[in-house]
Amino acid sequence: MADFGATPSHEIEALMRNAELRNALEPYFDDAIMHLDSGEVPTEVENEYLASMLAWERAPVLPICQWFTPPLTLPLPETLDDETLHDKLWEVVQLLYDKRIVLDFTDHLSDRQLYCLIYRDILPSPEKKIDESQSYLHWDCSDASGDAETWLRYYADEDDRAHWAEEYGEDLPSSEEPPFPRRLPREPQ
Repeated sequence: MADFGATPSHEIEALMRNAELRNALEPYFDDAIMHLDSGEVPTEVENEYLASMLAWERAPVLPICQWFTPPLTLPLPETLDDETLHDKLWEVVQLLYDKRIVLDFTDHLSDRQLYCLIYRDILPSPEKKIDESQSYLHWDCSDASGDAETWLRYYADEDDRAHWAEEYGEDLPSSEEPPFPRRLPREPQ
């Protein structure tokens, strides 16, 4: 018989929270929970993992523009002159970052192209909105067209380029410096 008198109260609370989380996750049960060996990690760490899984499962899928109150709407790109568009672009980049959305691989795009990508592809995109998450949603802006040429040309290092060439057996585009270097907010390291 277990001697609960010798078990510190925080451990009992952690075990009770663990049971609550596992019960709440039961409708979503899959292999991810089965692969979690509770003997390998402290209960508190397991609880953090289970709580993040539960938050993911319960999170609504909403267009990113609806993550904001009121919903984020942008002026049509063609209605903005270059200076106004530049200012609006940096404003929306900061708003996205405040919602933990990071734009990756943008330096091949002009300000207008990046603004159009945000307007056309990112804001209407349905994504899981997980409140209180410490994770960031990374948006790969090099893959908007669905081919790897942009990434290979501007962002892939020599090892990545060699691996890609070996795997796909195709000619590589020349490696170039991106024409529009910018310093966007990044996920903290």
